[in-house]
Amino acid sequence: MVFSIGLAAMVLAAGMGSEMSPQASPVDVHGRLQVKGNRIVGKDGKPASLAGMSLFWSQWMPQYYTAGTVAWLKSDFKSTGVRAAIAVGSGGYLTQPDVETKKAHAVVDAAIKQGMYVLVDWHSHDAEKTPEAAEKFFGELAAKYGNKPNVIYEIYNEPLKVSWSQVIKPYAERVIAAIRKHDKDNLIIVGTPTWSQDVDAVIPDPIKDPNVAYTLHFYAGTHKQYLRDKAQKALDAGLALMVTEWGTVNADGDGKVDRESTQAWMDFIAKNQLSHFNWSVADKVEGAAILKPGSSGNGGWKDTELTESGLYVRDLIRGWKH
Repeated sequence: MVFSIGLAAMVLAAGMGSEMSPQASPVDVHGRLQVKGNRIVGKDGKPASLAGMSLFWSQWMPQYYTAGTVAWLKSDFKSTGVRAAIAVGSGGYLTQPDVETKKAHAVVDAAIKQGMYVLVDWHSHDAEKTPEAAEKFFGELAAKYGNKPNVIYEIYNEPLKVSWSQVIKPYAERVIAAIRKHDKDNLIIVGTPTWSQDVDAVIPDPIKDPNVAYTLHFYAGTHKQYLRDKAQKALDAGLALMVTEWGTVNADGDGKVDRESTQAWMDFIAKNQLSHFNWSVADKVEGAAILKPGSSGNGGWKDTELTESGLYVRDLIRGWKH
């Protein structure tokens, strides 16, 4: 859908951001993304507002970590980016690093081929307990792909209720150092306390790297104006944010699609020229999944294979001005 109501309509009608020609890929248009003040901008210095999908936990939905899925998200959903949620615990990287690394590389390779951005997400709630694993994974990733403007490093999905300055920031600085040994300038996204909601906790003590932004997550059925107020406070303090995961439903990933709350969030995201990635490409029986059970791992999904959330989110992404 092209937004027809609210602030998003006014912003988008005004031509926010760069528009892509049919031939130009998202990366052709924006190039290497950089933080400029409280915005993430492209090579022309103008804000780049990406819209795309997040894959599900890699160890539990590996069938969608394919070139076919990535290509379909670009061609049918008009996604400008894709997020690979690389599982750390629960049968993920910590126990089978080679398997999970191959999944990450498969999605990165597919995104590069499509000219899309790719967030490589360290999908963990307690990453600070095993920082050496993150250092190894992201160091190797940066060595292999650091010369590609497509790659965005998301080094901590959702920390729990832990201290920003005492827990998350020291972990992040270790992992950032491992990345910067090989990649001096690609964008890095850092998780924030309380499932990446307390973005305002960063304000007194931000990371010094000039190309770091911070993670904001929301689920429309649960998170309302109070969380947008937190995000606005962080933006007003000069922090750059990226919505690397959001859902149309409740915070548990289930429930009904909350269109009114989702629209309020889309208005906020458009106003602040943020990027956003919807959770998730999965055929799990839950409200947040965009696919019905048994949908192909290679894309080509018919409308009848998309859930209510899937159809709704596809329209949002198709109508987004990037």
